[in-house]
Amino acid sequence: MRVCELRQKEVINVCSCRTLGCPLDVEFDCRTGNLTAIIVPVPGKMCGLFGPVSEYVIPFGCIRQIGEDIILVEIKEEKFLKKE
Repeated sequence: MRVCELRQKEVINVCSCRTLGCPLDVEFDCRTGNLTAIIVPVPGKMCGLFGPVSEYVIPFGCIRQIGEDIILVEIKEEKFLKKE
């Protein structure tokens, strides 16, 4: 699967049954080439225009399933929220 394909999928937290948005970017380990996390901007915050930039950095281990249209993750949202 390509990164551009991941960006078209909606991320849903199975703990809260909330949609978190679509992945904007990914993190990977340069040495191994493995995906380590997906980065999802907080809904309603676009490029810092409507408040401070916030994003969820979701470790790959928290991804439960990747389907055709959605990515299911299991996280406590406040723990993975990164503010800049």
